[in-house]
Amino acid sequence: MRGWATIISALAMLAGAGAAEAHPHVWIKVRSEVLFAPVTGVRHAWSFDEMYTSYALQGLESKQKGVYTREDLAPLAQTNIESLKEFKYFTFARLAGKKERFAEPIDYARDHMDGALVLTFTLPLKAPLKPTELLLEVYDPSFFIDFSFEDADPVKLVAAPAACKSALQRPNDG
Repeated sequence: MRGWATIISALAMLAGAGAAEAHPHVWIKVRSEVLFAPVTGVRHAWSFDEMYTSYALQGLESKQKGVYTREDLAPLAQTNIESLKEFKYFTFARLAGKKERFAEPIDYARDHMDGALVLTFTLPLKAPLKPTELLLEVYDPSFFIDFSFEDADPVKLVAAPAACKSALQRPNDG
C-alpha cells in the first residue's frame, strides 16, 4: 500500500502551451473534491462571475424577485450540463501519463448564492482508480472561460487514506 502514500492530486489550470491570443468572456471560481474509495470521481462547485450571472438570469421567473430556488434554476442546470459535454466538462485526468475517462455527470444543480450562480456536479470516473499520482486539470484550452481556484480550500480529498496529499499548481505566465 506504499502507493497510497504518494498520491498527489495536482489541479492545474492550463491555458495552452503558447501565448493566449484570446481573452475570457466568463470567469469561474472553482472548488473541487476528489472522491475516494479508491478514486471514483470529482465533485465541482463553480461560482460564475457577476456578468454571466446577470445574463443567465435574464427572463427567468421566480416567486420572489431576485430570489432563485434550486427548482427555479433546474432547467438552467440541465442546459449547462448538456452544453458542457461537448467540452468534456473542462475536466481532464491522467494517471501515469494515460488519459482517464469520465462518465456522464450526476448530482448536478444550480444555486444562486451571494449574487452568483453556482453550478455543482459530480463527474464519476468510468472506472475507479488506484493511483500513485493523479493529475487532474480544470481549464478551457480556448480561454473563453477563465477558471481560477478559490483561495481558501480549493481542493479537498474526500474519504482519502490519511497518507494522501494534494498539491495545487497554478499556471504561470511563462
